[in-house]
Amino acid sequence: MEPGGDAIVTTAWQLAEAEGWAAVTARRLAEHAAVDLGALYERFADRDAVVAAVAVRGFADLAAALTAARTAADSPAQVWPAVMAAYLDFAYTNPEVYDAMFAHTPDLTLGAEQAPETVAATFDELRAALAPLSAGRDPDTLAELGWSLLHGMVMLTRGGRLRPEAQDQRESLLTTHLFPPL
Repeated sequence: MEPGGDAIVTTAWQLAEAEGWAAVTARRLAEHAAVDLGALYERFADRDAVVAAVAVRGFADLAAALTAARTAADSPAQVWPAVMAAYLDFAYTNPEVYDAMFAHTPDLTLGAEQAPETVAATFDELRAALAPLSAGRDPDTLAELGWSLLHGMVMLTRGGRLRPEAQDQRESLLTTHLFPPL
C-alpha cells in the first residue's frame, strides 16, 4: 500500500465504526488521517475505493482472528466452536466494517475472478474448521453452509429479528447439532 494509504484505511475504519459510513467523506478522511486531499485522491479514486480497501482489510483481520481461534483450540472438537465465536465476535464488534465487507462491496465475492486473497483466506479458515466435521460431505459446501449460517445469524441479530435471549442457544445448536464434533 502506498504511503498514507494505510492511515487513510485505518481512519476510514475508525470513522465508520464511530459515526457510520455517511461520516466518511474525503475531507474528513484527509483531515483525520493528516494527509493532503490531493494525496487522498491519488490513492483512492472515490469513496467506494476507500470502502473496498476497508473491506479488504476487514477480511484480512477476520481471517487472522479465525486462524488464531483455530490454532488456539484445545482439541479438535473445540475448533469449530472457537472459530464460530471469533467470527461472531468480529462481526458484532465491527458492524460498519462487516457491512463494508458484505453489503457495500459486491465485487468482493469468493467466486469472483479477481477476489482478493483476504476473502479466500477467510473462506479457507472456515473450511479448515469444518473439514474435520465433513464426514464424507464436500468440505467446500459445508464451509459455504457454515459461512451462510453465521452471516445470516449476524444480520438477523443486528436487525433485531432474532430473540436476543436465545443467542447462546443458537450458537450451541450450530456447534453441537448442525455441526457436531465427530
